[in-house]
This record gives sequence, C-alpha cells and structure tokens, in this order.
Amino acid sequence: MVFVTGSMTMSYGGQTIEVNDTCLILINPRVPHSVIHHAERKGYACVFSETFMVGRERKRLLQRSPLMRFDAMPVVYLNAEQAAFMTSLYQRMLTVYRGDYTQKAELLKTCIELIVHEALAIQPLPAEPTQENAAARITHLFMELLERQFPIESADAPLRLRAPQGFAESLSVHVNYLNRAVKAVTGKPTSVVIAERIMAEARALLQHTDSSIADIAYSLGFEYPTYFNNYFKRMTGITPKGYRTGKV
Repeated sequence: MVFVTGSMTMSYGGQTIEVNDTCLILINPRVPHSVIHHAERKGYACVFSETFMVGRERKRLLQRSPLMRFDAMPVVYLNAEQAAFMTSLYQRMLTVYRGDYTQKAELLKTCIELIVHEALAIQPLPAEPTQENAAARITHLFMELLERQFPIESADAPLRLRAPQGFAESLSVHVNYLNRAVKAVTGKPTSVVIAERIMAEARALLQHTDSSIADIAYSLGFEYPTYFNNYFKRMTGITPKGYRTGKV
C-alpha cells in the first residue's frame, strides 16, 4: 500500500494509469504491474504479506479490497482532509514499528485495516467485475473460488480444490482455457497460483496455530504428512518443523 504525492505512469494488468495527485495505491501483487516516475515524489509505503493479516474478518476485508480484487481500480485519489488522515495513520505505523510495544503487530494490523476501510469508503468497489475482458473475469472467478477455501480452520474440513482441473470443472470451463486466462492476467500458471496460496496458508498455520504438522497436512488436502513435508521442503527449502521452530 503506497500513499504518495507525485506524477507517474502505472502499467497495471494491461491498462495504463496516469497518476498526478495525492493518492493511495493498493496494488494486487498477483496482477503484473510496473511504475514510471515522472517527477519528484513523497509519501509512505507499507508492505505486508497475506499471512500477516491473520483472522477471518481481516482476510475478508482484504478480499474485498483492490489488494486482492482483479477488477478494482488500484488508485484512490484523496482530498486534503483524507490525505491528512492517511498521513496520520502512516506516521503512527512508523512510530509503532520503531517502538518496543509488545503488541505492535496487532496495532499495525489495525492501522492497515483502517487504511483499507478508508479506501473502500472513498472509492467503493462494484459488486461484480466490470472488465469486459473474458480472461480477467474468469481469473476473478477462479481467485474468488480459491480464496473462499481459506482460512483453514479444521482438519475435519480439508481443502477441497487443489488442482487446476478441479477449479475448471467447478467453473464449467475447460482447464486449458482457465490456464490461458490465469496466465494472461497474473503472468503465472494456474498451478503456481494455487501452490503459492496453499504455501501462504501453510506458513500461517505453522506460525500462528498450535495445530500439529500432521493436522495441517490433512487440512491442506495432503493424504499423508510425509507428502506435505516433501512438498513444503521442495517449495521453501526447509521442512515444516524447521520453519515452525525458525531453524533453517
């Protein structure tokens, strides 16, 4: 999330956006993007992972925001009053981050929530994707279906969809069409997008829950804990136990 005053040209998901004012920029990391700056700029940036914002309500908030929506305009223009409020929030986050408050993570998450809520209040999102592009729409539906499975709360309700074929069948499209659409919009194969999301959830469960590694494996749809161990190590270079204990 970037709060900035300046002039720049953004390439975002195949569209070009000219920015010439004070604004909040909420970029979906899965959407290909680049920025060319034309003049001196000033502002703040806040970078965080999905796993940082743990909790069902926080994740739902992110899912409704431009940070995870493919059809949303990522630039939210601010008037003087709104810009002053954003400045106070970012300055507060800097103070908290540099301080030694024991619950700083929770306070930072609260500030992030306020920023996202303010952005949605200023620039409400459409209920449905507005892009005419068929690839963007099917990718949006795929991402909604993928995200709907998270967060994982119990091994008794394991991940149901883990392969592109399953998602394609649920969306009533051919798997090759789904793969082409997702690759065109995100720049990544469908299988990679799914794997990255499963790994993000695995990290969150290892870091923020007391669930056994076996239960985490079953909840993520792995038939045996050994399969999960091998998968996690192949993706990260470290075992689930090593990740949980911080030993590389």
